[in-house]
Formats: sequence, structure tokens, C-alpha cells
Amino acid sequence: MDVVALTRALVDIESITGNEGIAGDWLFSYLSRLATAHRGWAERMEVEPGRANIFASFGTPVVTLSTHMDTVPPFFPSTEDDEYVHGRGSCDAKGIIASMIGAAEMLLSEGHRDFGLLFLVGEERNSAGAFHAAAHPRGSRFLINGEPTENKLALGSKGALRCEIAAHGRMAHSAYPELGESAIDKLLDALNAVRALPLPTDPLFGPSTLNIGVLSGGRAPNVIPDQAQAEILIRLIDEGASTRALLQQAVSGLAELREVLCIPALRLGSLPGFDTTVVSFTTDIPALGPSWGVPYLIGPGSIHVAHTSGEKVLRDDLHQAVGIYHDMILQLGRQ
Repeated sequence: MDVVALTRALVDIESITGNEGIAGDWLFSYLSRLATAHRGWAERMEVEPGRANIFASFGTPVVTLSTHMDTVPPFFPSTEDDEYVHGRGSCDAKGIIASMIGAAEMLLSEGHRDFGLLFLVGEERNSAGAFHAAAHPRGSRFLINGEPTENKLALGSKGALRCEIAAHGRMAHSAYPELGESAIDKLLDALNAVRALPLPTDPLFGPSTLNIGVLSGGRAPNVIPDQAQAEILIRLIDEGASTRALLQQAVSGLAELREVLCIPALRLGSLPGFDTTVVSFTTDIPALGPSWGVPYLIGPGSIHVAHTSGEKVLRDDLHQAVGIYHDMILQLGRQ
């Protein structure tokens, strides 16, 4: 199937995190047919009921191409014009899946083997599929992970520290605030302290960045709130220990800090002949760990339109990515 048509077929399958089952079945069927035709094999690696990673191997996999099949909400189907394929997942990361499959088909048509394809669930939430795959390696020596890098090889990617901040108070009638204790006031004070923190910076990655992504709390406008919560995410430039300590100090006496997820920043390798970049987002690579091989990060599309209502990917970038993945597998296979 042409890479543009394959991208659209995948985009048109809703696979918001937690609901990857139909997309996984579609990929398993497609890759099973490809494996049967080329003396390979395909398997479902069940992560939990209804959710499975999909792995296909052609020979003994020296290099594995990998990305994720889940998307963020909301779902919207594909369209295309002369330049772009539009739709949820078009660049993050179903166009990447299509380009990886296109590279595999090209390699197989040329008689090349000894590579694999690994498509994962859960990347957009907690990397559940990657953690599962890390415990079940298949012998690969190199991993090419796909995320939108505009077809440039990433020399590094920032990490992520996701936390919940919870404040507690005492309910009272709003006409008599002195009888209560506002959890929302406490939370706002804690968040102001967090916003003022001197977060770490790095010559390669630049500054750490903070996003206060979710706020909730209170009972009614005429009730002093007894509870309030926030969810924050910091893009890390290191392993996170110093940032964690700063956060704890900032909220102390005002709220409770609970760590949800910590992914360290990564410094990645380069290969001759490829343009390079540095990215601020996180990937499945830390969760996969070393068990799937030395990692590289590259893919078509721009992260600036991922997770937006205008998500799209250049048709030319999809075709270019097929060649990039093809050439990387050959180059790494010779090492």
C-alpha cells in the first residue's frame, strides 16, 4: 500500500490511549500477511486485555523500527490535499508507522532481512506498552524510535516529570470565611511558588519548562473549598532529582506533592549523512531501556502540530521517511 494511503487507513482507526485494540488488530493482520510472504513472523504482545503491542520480525532482528499506535483525544478522521495528510495521528505517530512499514516493504523487495517492527500502546499516557516490551526483548541491537522530528536525527530529547499537587482545607459558609480554610488559596500559593522556581538549564537542551495542565477543586461558589488539585508537567534536562527537590520545597506546608511519572532526559547518538536536531518532548525510549538496542530518534512531521486540531504531515516527508528508515537499517546492519 502507498505510504499516503496507509497513513490515511491508520488515521481513520480511532486509537486514543486505552482504545488501541482495533488499530492493533489491523496492524497485526497487515504485518502477518507481509510476514507470510517473506518468511517472517508477527505476534501480539498482550499488555492488558484488549491492548497489545504488535511485533513483526524478518530474520534475526539486528535493527528494530518502533513507534506508538495510540493518539491523544479528540479523534478526527483523515483528509488530504496536494501537500498534506490531515487527521489525528497523521504525524504522531501513524504516518510514522506507515513510513516504517514502507521501509520494511522496500527492504524485503530488495532481499534484505534481519530487522523488526515494533508498534506500541500507551505512549501518550504512561508508556505501558514500552515497559512491557522492555521486559520481553527480541534480540535487537539497535532501536530506531519514531516521533515527529521533521526527518532530522535527534541528538537528545528532554525528559518529563509529571506530578499531582493536592491541597486540603476546611469547608465553611462563604459569608464567614474565617470559620473555614480555603484549599484553593493554598493551592494557588503553592503553584505561585512552583512558578517562581529557578528550574535547571542545560547547554544542549536549554531550560526546563513548566506546564500547569489541570486544575480542579471546590464544591460551590458559596462554600469555602476543602479540596483542590493541580496536575503539572516539567520538561526535564537531566534525571530530575534536583527538580523534584525544588518542587517539594516549594509546596511544603501548603500542599502534598505526588509524583506520577519521571522520564529522564536522553542524549542520543548520531549517524553520518543525517541532519540533526534536539527535541523538547519525551518518548518511549527510556521505558524501553537498553533491551531493544542502542536508540536513535527520527520521524516525519512537526511536533508543533501534534496534539492540535490542525495535526497534519507533509506527503513528501512521509515518502522521504521511507528512504531514511531504509538507509538507517542498512547502515546500522553493517555495524
